[in-house]
Amino acid sequence: MESPSSSLADPAAPIICRVTPWYYRRMGMLAGLMLVFGLVFLYDGVWGYPKSVALAQKKEWFTTEFLPSFDKAKQEGRLDQWIADAKAKGLPTGSEGEPPRWVSHAAQNGWDEDPKLYSDREIAEQFWFGYGCIAGALITGFVLLLNRGKLLRAEADHWITPEGVKIPFADVFRIDKRKWEHKGLAYAWYRTAAGAEKRAVIDDLKYAGADQVLARLLSRFSGELIEKISASSSDADAPADSAS
Repeated sequence: MESPSSSLADPAAPIICRVTPWYYRRMGMLAGLMLVFGLVFLYDGVWGYPKSVALAQKKEWFTTEFLPSFDKAKQEGRLDQWIADAKAKGLPTGSEGEPPRWVSHAAQNGWDEDPKLYSDREIAEQFWFGYGCIAGALITGFVLLLNRGKLLRAEADHWITPEGVKIPFADVFRIDKRKWEHKGLAYAWYRTAAGAEKRAVIDDLKYAGADQVLARLLSRFSGELIEKISASSSDADAPADSAS
């Protein structure tokens, strides 16, 4: 790659801009996060949500069937037999004639005190989200691979986009720099040999040295330049208020 000093010293020297490590890190992190989220969603769909549903159903049975059976046995004088049967099944029996409590039973087993009863749709959504995130991770990884080896290149009288389009500087008639300061993006409109108008992007965050490409383009440009006007410039141009 041409060094910045050599490119600036020789205005005709090629400027070769490769994809920045920052871009690879950002895209890699994005793919990794989507993969992690996808696996978490799938875990909930396969194990997490069904487990919560089973526990919620167990709590409902405990409340609507098991506890009423305790009250009925106590009323009928069969409480001792009920306690013996409950112990044989590994179920709580309460103490001192009081009914067992779900909160205590859940705590003893390490269960959630208030499990949620998810619907079939909510469980299915976990698979949709999971597969969607994993697909996004694969797509991001594929895009990352596609960008390996891409170059932004500028010669003395033209530049070549990463997609391989050759654009003569003389064919550019408008440049928009409003996003350059904060996002490192500049847009250049040019006319093709067939007379069509198209737009090219110069991305300084993605391609190291793209600022030199833009500088060379601007040095050979005489069309419409769109720039962001700073507040200080606007205040300086504004007329001063007259004294009262």
